[in-house]
Amino acid sequence: MTTAPCGRAPERQRTATAWAVLFIFLRLGVTCFGGPIAHIGYFRNEFVVQRRWLDERAYADLVGLCQFLPGPVSSQVGFSIGLMRAGYLGGVAAWTGFTLPSAFALVLFAYSASALVGPIGLGLLHGLKLVAVAIVAQAVWGMARTLCPDRGRASIAVVAALIILFVTSPFAQIGAIAIGGIVGLWFCRALPTSDIGHVAVPVSRRAGAAALLAFVVLLFALPILGGHGAPGRFSLFDAFYRSGALVFGGGHVVLPLLHEAFVTPGLVSDDVFLAGYGAAQAVPGPLFTFAAYLGVIVKQSPHGVPGAFLALLGIFLPGILILIGVLPFWDSFRSRPAAQAIMRGVNATVVGLLGAALYTPVWTSAVKSSGDFGLVLVGFVLLTVWRAPPLFVVVLGAVGGIVLGQIT
Repeated sequence: MTTAPCGRAPERQRTATAWAVLFIFLRLGVTCFGGPIAHIGYFRNEFVVQRRWLDERAYADLVGLCQFLPGPVSSQVGFSIGLMRAGYLGGVAAWTGFTLPSAFALVLFAYSASALVGPIGLGLLHGLKLVAVAIVAQAVWGMARTLCPDRGRASIAVVAALIILFVTSPFAQIGAIAIGGIVGLWFCRALPTSDIGHVAVPVSRRAGAAALLAFVVLLFALPILGGHGAPGRFSLFDAFYRSGALVFGGGHVVLPLLHEAFVTPGLVSDDVFLAGYGAAQAVPGPLFTFAAYLGVIVKQSPHGVPGAFLALLGIFLPGILILIGVLPFWDSFRSRPAAQAIMRGVNATVVGLLGAALYTPVWTSAVKSSGDFGLVLVGFVLLTVWRAPPLFVVVLGAVGGIVLGQIT
C-alpha cells in the first residue's frame, strides 16, 4: 500500500484534505446503522470500492489490526483511514464526523428521557430496556459462535463468566481479562496462526512509543488523582477511560464495564442506564457514543453537555492512543504465534464477560413477566434469524413496552 507522506504537505492542502475527510465521515456518521460489522461494510464500499483510497488487502489488514486491539473497531478503522489520507488532522476529522451525529442524538435523548413520565413514558423506557436484552443476547450468541468455536475457548468464556458472577471486587473484570490471555497462551497456541499482510501507516516509532506511554500513564495516573482529592472531573474521566481501555471484541462489551463504573457506585440508576443503552441501538455511528448519554445524566459533576464531552473524550481516547502506539510495531508483533494465542484467550474472555452481563444486570433488571420475555424473544429472533435492522427492533420494542404497560 502506498500512502502520501503525512506532515510534509503545505498546511492549506492538509486542511482542505482534512475538511474533505470530515464531510465524508459526517455523512457516514448519519447513515451508518447496524453496529461495527455493518460500519466496516460501509467503509469498504466508500473507501475501497468507490474512492479507491485503499486496496482490498490493505483494508482487510487494517480491519484485522483494529480487531486485535482494545477499543471501538469501526472508529479505529475510520481514524486510521483519515490518518492515512490527511495525517493526524485527518484522523481527528474522521473521528469527529463519524462520532458527532450519534452523540448529539443521545444527548438529546438524555435530556428528553426525564420528561418521560406516566404510563406511556414508563412503558416506552421499559420497552427500551427489553430491547437491550435482545441486543446483548444477539451479541453473546454471535460472538460465542465466532470467538469460542472449540472446547478450550468455550471453557475460558465460562470461567470468565463465573468470575464476574461470583467475585464482587471492582478488579474482577481486569483480572478475568488477564487470566484469559494467560490461559489462551496455553490452550490456543497450538491452533493455526492467521494469515497476515502488511499495514503501512505514516506513524513514526517515536510517535508510537509516545502514544503507548501516554496510554499507560493515563491508565494508572487517573485513578491515583481521583483518589487523592482531585476535582470530580478526573474521576469521571477515569471511569470512561478505563472502560474504553479494556474493551475487546466489540462495542457491546463496554456494557458491563460502564455498568460497573456508574451503576454499581450509584452514579446512574439501573433503569435509566439500560433505557439509554436500548436507545443507543436506534442511532447510527459507534455504540461508544452511549457514553455521551451517561455523561449528561451522571450524578456527579460535571454533567450535562460538559459531561457528555468529557465522556466521549475519555472513552475514545485509549483506543486511539493504543492504535497510534502499535502501528509502527504491528507487522513484527502480530506475526508471532504467542501474540495471536493471547488474543484468542482474551477474545474468549470477553464473551464470558458479556454473557455474565446478559444475566445481571440486563436480564434481572428488565425481564419481570412472561410478556417481557415474549417481547425479548421476538426481538432476538428478528435480529438473529430475520436479520431485521436494529432500528426496527428498537421501535418495535418501544411500542411493545407501551402496550405491555397498558395491559398489565
